[in-house]
Amino acid sequence: MADANAGRVAGALASLEREKATGLLRVGADGAFHVDRGAVTLAESRHAPGPGDLPDGPDPELAALLAMFDAACLLLASRAEPAFTEGPPGAGPRRVTVATLVHEQRRRRALLDAAWPDGSVDVAPVAPVRRVRRQRVILTGLQAEILLNADGRRTPPQFARELGRTVFACLLAVRGLAAASLVRTGPPDGFGAAPVRDEVPADRASADWAPADWAPADHDLLVRLHAALVELR
Repeated sequence: MADANAGRVAGALASLEREKATGLLRVGADGAFHVDRGAVTLAESRHAPGPGDLPDGPDPELAALLAMFDAACLLLASRAEPAFTEGPPGAGPRRVTVATLVHEQRRRRALLDAAWPDGSVDVAPVAPVRRVRRQRVILTGLQAEILLNADGRRTPPQFARELGRTVFACLLAVRGLAAASLVRTGPPDGFGAAPVRDEVPADRASADWAPADWAPADHDLLVRLHAALVELR
């Protein structure tokens, strides 16, 4: 989920937010953001499961939000060129500011890097090791599901659709498996040292880093989203 070019997509969304634009921001062939008077109402990525693919829960709106943020974080990290077309707004679970999406993307990236700072496992087929070096390993339910079904052919995003989980949850689970030496991967350079990042730490308030003309992050929504992601692990 490296976001070397994420500023391009976030910048395009911020411009639409300032202009109170309504329409569709396509991010190459990766997916699109639906925008209504500057706010993002829906995000769809071909790499992420939709709301109907996630496990059933008591709150349909929450499933829609999880799917929306999952897709949005992937689109923000896309290398594709964004292109906007005016049109009617898309129906979504909630109106979300650009600052909220960027804040959540940075938080997720920080968690992934802390678990295992090598993004190559995000796109590689998950292949379990033949022999476990540790005598005792504690797995989350999702990690156990992935290991039981890993065949060296399916990637974390493919497991997300198959298991009804978010892409982020599967990426975090696989990075944890990599750190525990339970899946095959090359050791990243400098593992054990704090990753070098040029962004503001994810636990700082969005007002500390967002441009003054951006709408603020919705912290109540982020808290609700974080709690839902913890339940899905």
